[in-house]
Amino acid sequence: MPPPRLSREGLWLSRAMSRCVLEPRPPGKRWLVAGLGNPGLPGTRHSVGMAVLGQLARRLGVAESWARDARCAADLALASLGDAQVVLLRPRRLMNNNGRSVARAAELFGLTAEEVYLVHDELDKPLGKLALKLGGSARGHNGVRSCISCLNSNAMPRLRVGIGRPTHPDTVQAYVLGRFSLAEQELLPPLLERATDLLLDHIRERSQGPTLGP
Repeated sequence: MPPPRLSREGLWLSRAMSRCVLEPRPPGKRWLVAGLGNPGLPGTRHSVGMAVLGQLARRLGVAESWARDARCAADLALASLGDAQVVLLRPRRLMNNNGRSVARAAELFGLTAEEVYLVHDELDKPLGKLALKLGGSARGHNGVRSCISCLNSNAMPRLRVGIGRPTHPDTVQAYVLGRFSLAEQELLPPLLERATDLLLDHIRERSQGPTLGP
């Protein structure tokens, strides 16, 4: 199947992203928010980070502005948040290689690891629980591990979105790659809203601060 044609907004975004890497940085701060997951598998537990990115894009008014960027093998959308610029990223590589897309985008937009947010699923938290973690280890998450390796840093803030852990350890892979149950799907809309609120509040606070660190 041929790749989809870019909308007018997508063409504008593609040109805008090209300008971003050629022109000096704007006076406001810039952040990258990456939703980790597997492309082509929406609705699965392992790709809940991408679902959060979708809600974030809707909140910021750029849900129709996603454009594919071949340089970093990802879909990107640019949004404004006050004086800050927010780059939304959905990798087009598999979870274990998400870091290659994230690191390339960080390079293109001139961002440090501290300016890159990772949003990902978390087995060790029940569905509905959120936690914002400022740096640290991958805690067994292959997508985060890939980002740490490719960015050569573990300083990225992460929004961990609880998906719960199955009873039997040998079913973990099938569980994370599986779709949310009907009962779980009813919990998702408020969860995505709260995740978006948490991200935006944190980015606003850091954008007003004197330093780029968490």
